[in-house]
Amino acid sequence: MLTPHRDDTTGETTGETTGARAEELARRWVRQRGRLVGVAYAVLGSRAEAEDVVADCWLRLVGADAAERVRDVEAWATVAVARRALDVLRSARSRRESYVGPWLPEPLLTGAAAGDPADRVTLDERVSYALAVVLETLTPAERTAWVLHELFGVPFAEVARVVGRSPAAVRQLASRARARVAAGAARLEVDPAEHRRVTAAFLAAAAGGDLGALLALLDPAVVLTSDGGGVVSAARRSVHGADRVGRFLVGLAGKRLVGATARVVEVNGGAGFAVEGPSGTVLVGVLGVTAGTVRRVDLVLNPAKLPPAAPGARGSEPGGLSPRAPGA
Repeated sequence: MLTPHRDDTTGETTGETTGARAEELARRWVRQRGRLVGVAYAVLGSRAEAEDVVADCWLRLVGADAAERVRDVEAWATVAVARRALDVLRSARSRRESYVGPWLPEPLLTGAAAGDPADRVTLDERVSYALAVVLETLTPAERTAWVLHELFGVPFAEVARVVGRSPAAVRQLASRARARVAAGAARLEVDPAEHRRVTAAFLAAAAGGDLGALLALLDPAVVLTSDGGGVVSAARRSVHGADRVGRFLVGLAGKRLVGATARVVEVNGGAGFAVEGPSGTVLVGVLGVTAGTVRRVDLVLNPAKLPPAAPGARGSEPGGLSPRAPGA
């Protein structure tokens, strides 16, 4: 059970948190902070919002512990973060409906590309970027139920308290979410080595403006989605079909990404790519690959969703998008 517990053995049921206790709470919170941001991110699809949720719950933990000692800090934090993330997601849905163009989840640079280890998010290995996109099709309650039960094994009775439904209703929510996730994510499962190989070949073709090479990689029914948030130029609607997607990519590389450097990086635990200019990262992309062909192209250009330049980024060659070898 992940119900928040109080310590009934110490006799400390009320009163202010002592300095020693505050230090203990801080240490325990820091140890699990990356995991908690991962919980909130899985619910929200936004690292910025996830960071805010976790900061808010830290303050709530301090206040709750001062009133009555919290015995199981990890359980308390998981439930509190999930509940707060659900509240934020419900309010964010209305804002996202008025978002300019398609809304994509915020990509997380992971592995060596993540930079400072202290800032890294502990992301469940199943929360690939493709899955994060699929989770956007769920209702807030379905998404929260799936994340808590499927990823973290939280019992339905506890999930019911978080989402404000009965355990029976939550079972139905989770069942619908599981079916949608299975249908959406299964089509995009790919061997990691193949995913990285196709991503590298895609980058080389796009950087070189080689439409023929791109068309050889793109599935005839490929769909490209670009998220500029109304801040930078991006396609306001998804682009469909290999020819249209290929020409869009060649035009993007030749006009808007002149003087930038592209390289394969790890995004949400899988292969992706980042394009970096003199002022930082200007694009992060992820491909959905099936049987060696690209079925989805997701491009995030909204500066609010982009990380700083990935560690090791180099200056580019003048005149166009310059690809870097994987791992360079």
